[in-house]
Amino acid sequence: AILVCSAADGPMPQTREHILLSRQVGVPYIVVFLNKADMVDDAELLELVEMEVRELLSKYDFPGDDTPIVSGSARLALEGDQSEIGVPAILKLVDALDSWIPTPERDVDKPFLMPVEDVFSISGRGTVVTGRIERGVIKVGEEIEIVGIRPTVKTTVTGVEMFRKLLDQGQAGDNAGLLLRGTKRDDVERGQVLAKPGSITPHTQFEAEVYVLSKDEGGRHTPFFKGYRPQFYFRTTDITGACELPEGVEMVMPGDNVKMSVTLINPVAMDEGLRFAIREGGRTVGAGVVSKITK
Repeated sequence: AILVCSAADGPMPQTREHILLSRQVGVPYIVVFLNKADMVDDAELLELVEMEVRELLSKYDFPGDDTPIVSGSARLALEGDQSEIGVPAILKLVDALDSWIPTPERDVDKPFLMPVEDVFSISGRGTVVTGRIERGVIKVGEEIEIVGIRPTVKTTVTGVEMFRKLLDQGQAGDNAGLLLRGTKRDDVERGQVLAKPGSITPHTQFEAEVYVLSKDEGGRHTPFFKGYRPQFYFRTTDITGACELPEGVEMVMPGDNVKMSVTLINPVAMDEGLRFAIREGGRTVGAGVVSKITK
């Protein structure tokens, strides 16, 4: 991932949130771009911001001391400026990505799964569902299931498209559009998944290990109690759920780690080990992992 931070303002509450979420969802490598370097005249100030970012990365178990940090100005680069903080800074950032981040191994051996990000209706062709293939391989002509939120239905993939090119197959890591036979635009929605039949099932109740963000991390300022009903962000959408706390636990403070039982209002395709964020009105207040599926 590229973490963008203002060289003029330094790390903000959302910077901390971005790093925390990267850690929670398993992003293994981060490269930092300190933007708006054209607004900072003082080299010492730039060094100070760099130190702050490194400390923040280290706090969340990233190698802060070794992480590449590139300073530059995206605006100057877009204008074609050839000074050190213009176009050359972007080229330096790309080099850092190539050298610091190894090419990820694609998870092609597991059963196919793609979270639904968007759905389009294409005149004369049918319904296209787009998303990033999380695991496995999908080939034209294969049968899939649409799982989660609504009753599970089966359909067949009649086309695989990537960057406006028609392909025979898509695989883990690809951002693809899949054309589905006989499926209407309203039959699929963001938050569902397309999956190999029988490989994943929808559930509404699970046990979870949760970390509640502290106030400094941009989280809640107050504790929450039994019956707390936030949104749980799984893959591509928010689903409201009710929290049951363990016996003897009356409330949960910001900054706490807690085990909880959750009941969602709609079923979500899930396996044990699936990560999620807890949100209130679009603001992240916690992060967790499904430890046991109960229903």
